[in-house]
Amino acid sequence: MSAPVTSQIDWRGVRIRIVFWKRRWKSDFDHLEITAMDDAQIPITETGYRSHFLPDGIVEEHGGPEAYVLAWLDHEAEKDVWKQKAEAARQLCLF
Repeated sequence: MSAPVTSQIDWRGVRIRIVFWKRRWKSDFDHLEITAMDDAQIPITETGYRSHFLPDGIVEEHGGPEAYVLAWLDHEAEKDVWKQKAEAARQLCLF
């Protein structure tokens, strides 16, 4: 079993740790573990942690773990649900 590759990115001011496992458990699937630091909110998880399996090779096709996760976050951030949540956080809702 190969060792994971761990990296950190900044997405819109949020620090995010990425752990990438190539062909996890010798399968045909890669595995991403994504953790938002400091209890921050990100659009791909309600809890700040996401475990995601995907077919071998997809991550590399998108430029590696950091590029894949950044593109995924940007894509999900365009959805109305996330835009509403981000706007509410900016306005510091009292109720």
